[in-house]
Amino acid sequence: MILALDTSSAIAVALVSPSGETLASRSAFNPRGHAELLSGLIEEALTEAGAARADLTRIVVGTGPAPFTGLRVGLMTARTLGHVWGIPVEGVCSLDALGAALPGEATVVADARRKEVYWASYRDGVRVDGPTVSAPGDVPASGSVVGRGALLYPDAFPDAVAGDPDPALLVAVADRLREAGEEMPTEPLYLRRPDVHGVPGA
Repeated sequence: MILALDTSSAIAVALVSPSGETLASRSAFNPRGHAELLSGLIEEALTEAGAARADLTRIVVGTGPAPFTGLRVGLMTARTLGHVWGIPVEGVCSLDALGAALPGEATVVADARRKEVYWASYRDGVRVDGPTVSAPGDVPASGSVVGRGALLYPDAFPDAVAGDPDPALLVAVADRLREAGEEMPTEPLYLRRPDVHGVPGA
């Protein structure tokens, strides 16, 4: 059984079978509640699936891009659980957990704050450009536009629809990357420096 989690937008957790079936899922949208909610959502999903921690064989976690604090909580939780439980942890771009389900040409857009967005372009579920951070008006959107961030800028994305990364789709992307022999590091995709960083001049 695979534990998948993403904290780049909503706080989302899924338990996925080796065949790709979602056995349980939990999510909450609380931009300031990642640290308080994530562990409880994991426990609830395990309970719903009737699973024990010993049933888990790996963890897949979204690596962003996303603002610093929420993304850090998800990645640190995944790494800590992987170390404690002795199972591998794989990192996948969070935008792929939306783009993987979109047919044809598509653009996934997430809120980057500071009047900017994170975005990536997809063709038949495979990322072909990005992830990148840009002003909304500079995004070369093509095909369908999906993502919570796009809804904040209707002038730039007039036909956008809502969407948050589905952690179960992170597993599908991870499986594809593994088959292709690609590495899946768990380093965060911030794409810019965090709002708080060190001492000026240090």
